[in-house]
Formats: sequence, structure tokens, C-alpha cells
Amino acid sequence: MGKTIIQKIIETKCDGKDVQPGDLLEVRVDLMVANDMTGPVAISQFKRMADKVHSPDKLLLMPEHYSPAKDIMSAQSAAALRKFSQEQGSRYLDVGQMGIDHVLVPESGLLSPGDLYVNADSHTCTMGALGLFAIGMGSTDFALAMATGKVWIKVPHVIQVNFSGRLQNRVCSKDLALHLLGILGNDGANYRVIEMTGDTIDSLTMDERMSLCNMAVEAGAKSAVIPPDEVTRKYLKDKTDREGMYFQSDEDAVYERVIDVDASAVPPMVSKPHLPANTAPVGEVSGIRVDQVVLGACGNGRILDLEQAASMLAGRKIAPWVRMIVIPGSPKVFLEAVKTGLAATFLEAGATISTPNCGPCMGTQTGVLSEGEICLTTTPRNFKGRMGHKDSFIYIGGPWVAAATALKGEITDPREI
Repeated sequence: MGKTIIQKIIETKCDGKDVQPGDLLEVRVDLMVANDMTGPVAISQFKRMADKVHSPDKLLLMPEHYSPAKDIMSAQSAAALRKFSQEQGSRYLDVGQMGIDHVLVPESGLLSPGDLYVNADSHTCTMGALGLFAIGMGSTDFALAMATGKVWIKVPHVIQVNFSGRLQNRVCSKDLALHLLGILGNDGANYRVIEMTGDTIDSLTMDERMSLCNMAVEAGAKSAVIPPDEVTRKYLKDKTDREGMYFQSDEDAVYERVIDVDASAVPPMVSKPHLPANTAPVGEVSGIRVDQVVLGACGNGRILDLEQAASMLAGRKIAPWVRMIVIPGSPKVFLEAVKTGLAATFLEAGATISTPNCGPCMGTQTGVLSEGEICLTTTPRNFKGRMGHKDSFIYIGGPWVAAATALKGEITDPREI
């Protein structure tokens, strides 16, 4: 019986033991990352288990959710990470170096195909785009990883999704992610890994693949994975000297479910309040007036996302009643946006640009909504009250939809611009 890529990766982390879905195993970790929201809790729990981090060279801590610090409490959270990193000799990135970890970690070459990666953040599934097993976990489990260099997991079942066909004009991988969420629902992949394959995937850049994997957790998935290929190899070529392990699922691998998606038939999509899986073609909600548009964050804060939106905004002005906030995912993305003129395009259109952080996605800073306000965002969640007031309304879309909506001041099909 053949094996999936996930089984093969796990086997390398537990000395080649034959693993099957449902097995409970202790596995070695290749990289651990935590932020200013989850890290302080993990540190507190760690101190009840051990004195020294097992593998400080595999640990990265950085503030990203509340950084630059917005108040005393967020400053103290960052200080806790900073102090612990200094004590343990682990890596720490502060303001000016830090970014949203799901953007900064891959561009920094810290991961390779075949790795087992843990992060105390639910959107860690984004990194499965590199052909590795990326696990989001709670602070206590993360504390155990710091103490032992290992974590306990139950080997997940895998759902295979085959995307075929060429994307329509101004349809992007975010639209594929939202379309898939509509198929699976908010719990259709509970503790499963979604393996994404097909000729559509073959044609996607790494930026697009990360955007697609980013929202797997919104269907309850443990993670997502895209088998590594030449696109992966090219992306990593100048970022790391580690070759990695380019595993592929066997032809006779056993999947719990197989889903086929005709990507050529997928239109621009949105998620309606108050659930990411509450999806619909953008045409069903066109005309809804918005107060704010957010472009960026962990789902769509990469350079390609900014390029797509800027190409539509160039030479135009956003609607006068709209606040458009652009959040590059890392200092590198920000700098490239400045060098290439993308930043000027956004500013000239009437948008503003934030330092890299997760602020509006968590409703903590840089774009909090007031009562009754409506936002179209590329961030991955639209739960009630997520971006501020409990009586605000959040719609999720991709960069094309975000730019079109900002221009017209109402939710708009980007193919109409």
C-alpha cells in the first residue's frame, strides 16, 4: 500500500518507523516559531518543564501581532520574548527586522521540503506550500517542543484536491482557496491534511501556493501540503543551502477523500460574514458599500499580491469614503514595493501603508472597525467582532477584489474594472 507525502515526512522524524493514519507518535521538529501573542504563554509553560531550550538554534521568536507595540501590555509581551531569547541564545527579530512569520520565514530560507515545522499560530498551514508538514499548535504544546525538541502528533488522514484548468482573468489562488472552503465547509477537513495537486497547481508561483494553503485551517484542517517540484526548488535556490527532501505521494497512496476542482470555472470569490467558509461568487454581493479595504497580512502580503492590486490602482483614486490599508508581509516585501514604485502607486491612489504586522486581522491595531462598518479584507478570518466592534461586518476576498472594491467603494467584480 502506497503512502502520502505526509506519511513519508513523518517517518523521517521518528527514525523510519512505518506510520499509518491514526498512529500517535512523538516526532522531531526542524523549526519552532512563536509570536508575541502565543509566545509569552508558551514561555510561562516552558519554565514549568525545563530550564534550557532543547535546540535554541531551531527556535525563532518575534513580535508581529502587536508590533510596533501599541500599548504597555503589548510592549511587555515583546519584552518577554526578547528576554527569553537572550537567556536561551535563540534567534529573535524585533521591529525593522520582524514581519508576519508566514511571509518572513519562507523568504528567509529557514525551511526546506520534508521539514516538520511547528508554530504557535493557526495559519502555520501556509508553509505546506513548500512541501513540508507545517503544524499550528497551542502554547502548551509549543512549550513541550522547546523543552524536548519533539512534539506528539496523531498521524492525520489526507484529503487530496486536484485542481485542473487555467484560471480566468483576474482570478487568483485566493479565489481557489475560498471556492474550496465552500466545498468543505468550516469543519469538512477536521484534523486532516489537504494535499493540493493538479496542473493548475503546477502553474502557480510560490506566492500563489502559499495564499492557497493559508486558509486550509478554516476548514478545520491540521495542515495543507503541495508536493515540492521545480517551482519549489527555484524559489529556494538563493535562500538556503539545504537541499531538503522532495517527497511525492505514491500513485497508490490511500486518501480519505478525493476532490476534483475545475479551476477554469472558478470566478472571483468572497467570504461573507461571519465565517470564512460562507463563500459566494463576488457577483452575489456586488454593490455592498464598504468603509475599509485591507490588503496584505499572512494570506496576501507578498509581492505578487501587491503587484496585482497596484496594477489596477495605477493612475486611479480609491473612493473618497474608503480607508485602504496596505500591509506588506515583511520588510523585504515592503522594501521591494518601495523600490519598484508599488508603494507610490498605493499612496497616489489614496491608500496608506503599514509596517508589517497582523494588526487589523486580530482587531488590535492598524484598522480596527467601529460599529456597523463594513470591511473587505484579504486577511483569512471574518468571525464576528474579529476586526473590532462586534457589530461590524467583514468580507474576505483576494487582491484583485480588494483593489476593485477600493476603487468603486463597494464590493466589485474585478473583471468589471
